[in-house]
Amino acid sequence: MSDDALIGRFLEMMAAERGASRNTLVAYRRDLEQAAEWVKGPLGEADAPALRKLMADYQSLAASSAARKLSALRQFFAFLLDEGDRTDNPALDIARPATQRPLPRILTHADVERLFEQAGEEASGEAPPAAAVRMLLLLELLYGSGLRASELVSLPRRAIAGTSEYLIVRGKGDKERLVPLSQRAREAFDRWLPLIADGSLWLFPSGKAHVSRVRLFQMLRELAARAGVDPAAVSPHVLRHAFATHLLEGGADLRALQLMLGHADIATTEIYTHVDSRRLVELVNRRHPLANMDGVDGKAPSA
Repeated sequence: MSDDALIGRFLEMMAAERGASRNTLVAYRRDLEQAAEWVKGPLGEADAPALRKLMADYQSLAASSAARKLSALRQFFAFLLDEGDRTDNPALDIARPATQRPLPRILTHADVERLFEQAGEEASGEAPPAAAVRMLLLLELLYGSGLRASELVSLPRRAIAGTSEYLIVRGKGDKERLVPLSQRAREAFDRWLPLIADGSLWLFPSGKAHVSRVRLFQMLRELAARAGVDPAAVSPHVLRHAFATHLLEGGADLRALQLMLGHADIATTEIYTHVDSRRLVELVNRRHPLANMDGVDGKAPSA
């Protein structure tokens, strides 16, 4: 497949799954098309030495610009890896220019509540529209289980079986992991299952395949508009961020969160700790052994 076609597929994913802005998509397209011109041979087949040479040519740029170009390359090759077009990500071996890492966009608890109120209202009644019941389940799994958009739309029909409280999800690198299934999601699933066409292989079928990431993105933004939430602030990836952030606020263990999100490196998960510095201070002040000591001699306070 040509570089143009691969770049086009990658940008479509960025728009649908990550909710990337138009400016970001334009910048990434420019960066990747430039890289395709500068490397020897197809960009989709480039190796680590070729990318190091490419990044060396960017040394005269501002650190933020070089970092953005490297980010585009890393995400592009990660996409090819996920799609089975490559078996590695050569951009991971390249050191990132020193810049301040941007924090993820998150939704407030009030925003999430408005989304659920709207979805619940539309799916209420004795015979609600099938699309409304499907939207409710999609929302429950995005925010309640922290699934990636690609993981969610490709769930098989039998992903939820019996009385299991977990989903077995096949994520990045074709690795399987267990994710929690809330009682709310289970109830939404029980309402949705009878509405799926007989013989469908997918939990969220559409035509001969499953709902696409692009369509999921569109449905979420349409729901946000109806709920009075800024549609530009909502995407599958933002709901995944909200899942992680709000769990940490509630006292979740970082290592457990890493497992639920399917992060290979806990450093990726640690970005969520920025949102809860106040809770960390309170934790030290209330739970640390020093909080129960009297004075500087290390003795516990007298009864």
